[in-house]
Amino acid sequence: MPHHGVHPVEGFDVSPWQLRWRGLDVDMIGRTETLFALSNGHIGLRGSFEEGEPVDQPGTYLSGFYELRDLPYAESGYGYPESGQTVVNVTDGKIIRLLVEDEPMDLRYGRTVEHERVLDFRTGTLRRSTLWTSPTGRTVRIRSERLVSFTKRTIGAIRYEVEPIGEDMKLVLQSDLLANEPIGGVSAAADPRMAASLEQPLVGDLADCEDLSAVLVHHTRRSELAVAAGMDHELELPGSADTAIRAEGDLARLTVAATVPQGSKLVLTKYMGYGWSARRSVPALRAQVEAALAMARETGWEALKQEQADYLDEFWLDADIELDGDPELQQAVRFALFHVLQAGARGQSRAIPAKGLTGPGYDGHTFWDTESFVLPMLTYTVPAAAGEELRWRHMTLDKARERAAELGQDGAMFPWRSINGDECSGYWPAGTAGIHVSADIANATARYIRATGDEAFEVECGVELLVEIARFFSAFGHHDSSGKFRIDGITGPDEYTAIVNNNVFTNLAVQQALRDAVAACSRQPAVARSLGVHDDDLTRWTRCADDMTVPYDDDLGVHQQSESFTKLDRWDFDRSRGRYPLLLNYPYFDLYRKQVVKQADLVFAMYLFGDRFSPEQKLANFDYYYPITVRDSSLSACCEAVTAAEVGYLDLSYDLMSESVFTDLHDLHNNVSSGLHIAALAGAWTDCVAGFGGMRDFDGQITFAPRLPSRLNYMSFRMVIRESRIVVAIDSQQATYRLLSGPTVDLAHHGEQFVLGDDPVIRDIPPVESRDAPEAPPGCEPYRRPGR
Repeated sequence: MPHHGVHPVEGFDVSPWQLRWRGLDVDMIGRTETLFALSNGHIGLRGSFEEGEPVDQPGTYLSGFYELRDLPYAESGYGYPESGQTVVNVTDGKIIRLLVEDEPMDLRYGRTVEHERVLDFRTGTLRRSTLWTSPTGRTVRIRSERLVSFTKRTIGAIRYEVEPIGEDMKLVLQSDLLANEPIGGVSAAADPRMAASLEQPLVGDLADCEDLSAVLVHHTRRSELAVAAGMDHELELPGSADTAIRAEGDLARLTVAATVPQGSKLVLTKYMGYGWSARRSVPALRAQVEAALAMARETGWEALKQEQADYLDEFWLDADIELDGDPELQQAVRFALFHVLQAGARGQSRAIPAKGLTGPGYDGHTFWDTESFVLPMLTYTVPAAAGEELRWRHMTLDKARERAAELGQDGAMFPWRSINGDECSGYWPAGTAGIHVSADIANATARYIRATGDEAFEVECGVELLVEIARFFSAFGHHDSSGKFRIDGITGPDEYTAIVNNNVFTNLAVQQALRDAVAACSRQPAVARSLGVHDDDLTRWTRCADDMTVPYDDDLGVHQQSESFTKLDRWDFDRSRGRYPLLLNYPYFDLYRKQVVKQADLVFAMYLFGDRFSPEQKLANFDYYYPITVRDSSLSACCEAVTAAEVGYLDLSYDLMSESVFTDLHDLHNNVSSGLHIAALAGAWTDCVAGFGGMRDFDGQITFAPRLPSRLNYMSFRMVIRESRIVVAIDSQQATYRLLSGPTVDLAHHGEQFVLGDDPVIRDIPPVESRDAPEAPPGCEPYRRPGR
């Protein structure tokens, strides 16, 4: 946990557009493999060394590619999912082994004179430079650069060069495709945040090679998904080289042997192509990969790099956040935005996993994180990527209908965790019972439609998603004898308070989902009729929304996170100091009976559904719930940061934002080796734009209420709203709104409406009332970076 003595990673240079690591620390390899991961949303390559070793988890992942596994139950029960899904480490194409005069290049041996790696947020590449002396005294300089293409989604590439220092040398390169490579790390049996272990998950179907290229095709035993991986090469050196290539079983290898004079270089450019399918044949997959490799070679390394940089130039024009006053925070924010882009850029109607494609954590599953944390950023910066993820949800609608029917419900019930749309949660109270995920999907769908005006999506996907979710909730809940609509026996975002009645977050999310379904059917009546929606349905959904139960404790003057929550016994925080996260140290039997909050629940609701709370209620609720929230989830800090900023605790908001932004860079949860926390990284955008920028989007009306904490001098951020691109610049006194392109936009600043056109709009920022922030639970203080 961030507030329980974890120390940040040392070794990173502070730079606004790069993450640079100098020196070598073998104990840090697991972390740096994750931090230096490259992805485009379809292919993910962990930042393992080309030489293959030393390695923690090598990691090559394809979006949506998984293997089935049994879910163990101490006692079976009706409706329990029968199998789980685990992301597969597919064929590794990153490997380029080097032998220097028969001595394998391995950073654990010999002497590493110089070593640095650079993840560049502008070029979208991972660069590496190493000066290494072998145990026999021979020195070489190795430079490499790799990318996973944003413009050609099936392609990755590596340029690897070796320069002898001081003498001529015999060098050998072995460029591999390797399937079923050994995987280390912590298993889910020891920590539920990790992944299940898969042994030899891939079965060989084809291994072929010719000239400098090779292809391997495999399939999984149980999920019966097929994957093809291919490689092709270009070779540059001053003289001739002996080359040989072979392919069999799980290995394809190109071997290059040459004598390279000092002052010259051996340069190998490696193109990697990937494709997978549940339906296509082995010959078809092979043909797909060979075509991708031909396209990559025809494009060439330099053009691939230029396309990558051009793509990122466009991204930063729409998404950059500029900060003044904290250079390390500036770097961390851009690191976060870059990795969120990598997670979702080219998913092409696939899910965005909680870890992206950076590691096997959480088995590669998608949760509610995507719709509630990641899609808000993508909707206003890379809207096409948000639309593709929602199209994936629509593609899984039949599975959601089947799941609802299996549990005796109407409409569609989306899974708590999944890769392909089937429920994979093996623990009911903190999993399947979190039905708010369906409302989260509805809210993200409506937000996307409002923000983009994408009518084609609304007609093809949006209305049906909203209708089926409305059908589910209107039947799942019920009106009680007093006429109030209730949703009972569920779990809200706070997974330490399970199987409750009328969780406020869930009820407000459902209320919004029902109203959005009615609005969508009114906009698209022909679509609604084709889905069998009648006027009686719209009337019933409206009544359910209007009659929604929202528990409130009149004695304390605060909302109850769920019905009777404020009557529960308080958790003894003094006894749990140093024993976080609680789920690894205490039984749920105890946690579920106490007032202790795992992650922001009601506080998050006050941001997402802030128009349902008065300013006074927001302040009272934050003051009550912050002191009992332990933030045992990486999702919590960014939510609390937004509300803290809104109620006037700006410096506390700054610390909470730092905790979210540095979750991975400083490994605050001590599990970054299993993958990044993509939702926490998306929280960097939320904290800047919604927190310090005060941006809200209620029913399509974009409003701002900017205020900066004392430790920032200036902030600017960019947004895409329908066809318009805007930039908002904030200092301690004023906010300036500029329209960069597109039609005029109706906005508001601290409640004052205005139209943003060709001329900038400048408004003063009203002062904030000074008050002392509440204290966090003992041992759960917000993360404060060393030196601050």
